[in-house]
Amino acid sequence: METRELTCIGCPMGCHLTVQMDKGEVISVSGNSCKIGDNYARNEVIHPMRIVTSSVPVKGSNHARVSVKTAADVPKSAIFDVMAEIKNAQANAPVRIGDVIIKNVADTGVDIIATKDYN
Repeated sequence: METRELTCIGCPMGCHLTVQMDKGEVISVSGNSCKIGDNYARNEVIHPMRIVTSSVPVKGSNHARVSVKTAADVPKSAIFDVMAEIKNAQANAPVRIGDVIIKNVADTGVDIIATKDYN
């Protein structure tokens, strides 16, 4: 039996979670004060996912860079590949919130989108 300790990031409570696992399967979750904590713990120990935020240069704008993020969670294991593609990306002005900057980043099925408007 394996025990994993986590701090929940699902809501502002920041509950201290204890996850009991056996042979890679979650047996129990304790310490959560809501269902969000239970779901977070089960996902985090089996298949952790993250939103990635960064910025890319903007060509043809007075602004040097525009902030971007993944349109959805990506596997934690893909973060370095996602960041490598973001590092080589560039947006062209004008940029609008939600514009796709990179389609299917790192073959995750998730797009990188702009989070600000820039002319």
